[in-house]
Amino acid sequence: MLISLKLFVMLVLANGAPVIAAKILRRRWSAPVDAGLNWFDGRPLLGKSKTWRGIVFGALSCALFALVTGQGFLFGLLFGLLALTGDLCSSFIKRRLGLVSSERMPWLDQVPEAAVPLLLAMGWGLIGAWAALVIVVFFTLSNMWISPLLYRLGIRRHPH
Repeated sequence: MLISLKLFVMLVLANGAPVIAAKILRRRWSAPVDAGLNWFDGRPLLGKSKTWRGIVFGALSCALFALVTGQGFLFGLLFGLLALTGDLCSSFIKRRLGLVSSERMPWLDQVPEAAVPLLLAMGWGLIGAWAALVIVVFFTLSNMWISPLLYRLGIRRHPH
């Protein structure tokens, strides 16, 4: 049970650290991951809100948390990078569907960034498939509920 809580916290960190870094650093280190490039359909590859700053802060926050809680820096770093990779995949799909950067799409916004790193945790032998499924669902539902609250508090720029 404790490992499930740790993994949930790591998902929150991977998702939240980039938001906090953007709030603190504003425009500094905000180079977009896709370098502003468009895909064959003429739409942005990912969008300007996916930055290298977010990748670094999201992955490092997971790595440091994992180190402190006994899961190891490498596991945390990989977990964070995979969570952010899932998030980038979501953005890529949303751009292909014609949604603009930061436009909301429930489940697609949350499931890949939770499921992809939890595959690592399963492969690492930390949790089973049922625990991973519960964490994905809990993360998704809590994200759908908490993100609008953070927006109203002025922490997030968008309500999701």
